[in-house]
Amino acid sequence: MIQFVSNREIYEQVVRDRVPRARHRLWIATADIKDMYVDAGGSEMVPFLKILAQLVGKGVEIRLIHAKEPGPNFREDFDRYPRLFTRMERVLCPRVHFKCIIIDGTEAWFGSANLTGAGMGAKSDRKRNFENGILTDDSALIAPLAEQFDAVWRGDFCRDCGRKDFCPDPICTDDL
Repeated sequence: MIQFVSNREIYEQVVRDRVPRARHRLWIATADIKDMYVDAGGSEMVPFLKILAQLVGKGVEIRLIHAKEPGPNFREDFDRYPRLFTRMERVLCPRVHFKCIIIDGTEAWFGSANLTGAGMGAKSDRKRNFENGILTDDSALIAPLAEQFDAVWRGDFCRDCGRKDFCPDPICTDDL
């Protein structure tokens, strides 16, 4: 399956429907990250971080790459889920601008939307961004996407990076 998704479909098909069903690992890359609220069933809206905390509680490995520090609302919600401190892995790379969500290595979304309510379509029609992306289970697309994610995660680009002076939390610390 290769499916074009936009606006509200990103939220419904990726964030709401697929992410909570992750069983083994969830990899998320985004340039910007903000406090996003999602439908938890019925009329209850909860922080997306609560969904992530529930997943790590079930043993799902979560890796998050983002380009800048999130704002105070995100940090306040993050502090409400202590298991994320020790069980969700996270790296900060100011050069990251790609956006993707890879679920169990078998499904992926990649596209223009940052991990924000306006980007992922979690806001109303009048407040969300115009975004798009591809939702797929095609391994020919997922494999290079996962390799790109993993290369940044490993710090493969750190040694020759021209943005070291702007890196607040270097991935590689060995004599850069």
